[in-house]
Amino acid sequence: MEEKKMNETMLALLGFATIILIIILLLKNVTVPSLAFIGVSTVTAAILVATKTFTVKEMGDFIKSGVSGVHSTAALFIFSVLFFGIMTDAGMFDKIINALMKRVGHNVVGVAMMTCIIAMIGHLDGGGASTFLITIPAMLPVYKRLKMRPTTLLLICVTAMGVMNLLPWGGPTMRTATVLEIAPNELWKQILPMQAVGIVIALVTAFTWGMIEKKRGAGSSSETVEDMDVATKEETADNELARPGLFVFNTILTLVVIICLVILPVPSYYIFMIGCAVALFVNYPGAKLQNKIIKSHSGPALMMASTILAAGVFLGVLEDSEIMTHMANVLASFIPQSMGRFLPLIIGVLSVPLTLMFCTDSYFFGLLPVLISIGNKFGVNPAHTAIAMVVCRNCATFISPVVPATFLGVGLAGVEIKDHIKACFFWIWGVSIVCLISGLIFGVIKF
Repeated sequence: MEEKKMNETMLALLGFATIILIIILLLKNVTVPSLAFIGVSTVTAAILVATKTFTVKEMGDFIKSGVSGVHSTAALFIFSVLFFGIMTDAGMFDKIINALMKRVGHNVVGVAMMTCIIAMIGHLDGGGASTFLITIPAMLPVYKRLKMRPTTLLLICVTAMGVMNLLPWGGPTMRTATVLEIAPNELWKQILPMQAVGIVIALVTAFTWGMIEKKRGAGSSSETVEDMDVATKEETADNELARPGLFVFNTILTLVVIICLVILPVPSYYIFMIGCAVALFVNYPGAKLQNKIIKSHSGPALMMASTILAAGVFLGVLEDSEIMTHMANVLASFIPQSMGRFLPLIIGVLSVPLTLMFCTDSYFFGLLPVLISIGNKFGVNPAHTAIAMVVCRNCATFISPVVPATFLGVGLAGVEIKDHIKACFFWIWGVSIVCLISGLIFGVIKF
């Protein structure tokens, strides 16, 4: 028994070392994310085989399982990038941007607030990928026009998404309810006051960062909205790929694709496949022109798809080998007996850093049950521990390098993952702590 515990501890330490090394490589810009995930995960797998913890075949099965879990996200990214690339080439976004600019002008704060509202509405379906696909392609050109940073766009998006992800049909809430063996709606009713505070914080985030961008000089161009309109028309006229006569068709097609993403029970990547096929056939008939369009967008799509697939290797090695479960047990063992009754507060404060290490399933199905069992020894209500974990963790979901949708967001925004984490981490951590405090004030969490 003692030997088994020692082996589990060693596996946990190996897991921590793996994750920390990957994060360091990403933040230090030593290599591209795909190479970091593949290289470090392969070394970890080799250690597991060399120590006879697992066989080569078992590691191969783990990797296969991990990649199969993210291949749909990779396919989604490839075809979504192609679809929105076609719409950009055809000039659809130019007219939409012009309309937005006429409404908000150089109002940087207004653009930031609009971003937050669009992200909240887009995340009503609980899907991170679809929200990024709805929000970023629409708002990124506006940010560029006003000289606002794309990292700010992502920060506003992930804050709004983290709050809306608490809805009862959201993945984390359903997972938590499953562990607690209650209905998701019942859990949601308890955390509703904290979500309401989170929505206010998300709007405050948009306003605050809009003001920060304004002070940096964003939107201060002497160019008028009319000048922008003329410039856009000139750019469209010079663009041989522009299809101004098909604006209505392209807009309707884009809306249909987005609606289908929300309501149809079919894979998201298939919807974009169909959208790409229709968009290419109508806008750019002929194999030669279609081939040119596809090649022009293949670089970004391939780069991010390879990163997502490489992250699947990492998840397969650590999750299917149960290393993440052992990591959860080790972390739980560090909680002092005297601090047991403060468990919800402790885990709430630490949730954001832990989100960078644990994927969604390992966090809720690995770490949460362990902490609930520990809390039971000190008379802690399991629901209070679970609520602290789900609310505070949700804030940081889409800045985590172990969440595939994060790579979709940074890829669409053209931002490096390290820059995204640097720009968002401490702000998001602060947001999570404010939500935790609101839970204590409203009596949702007690200790």
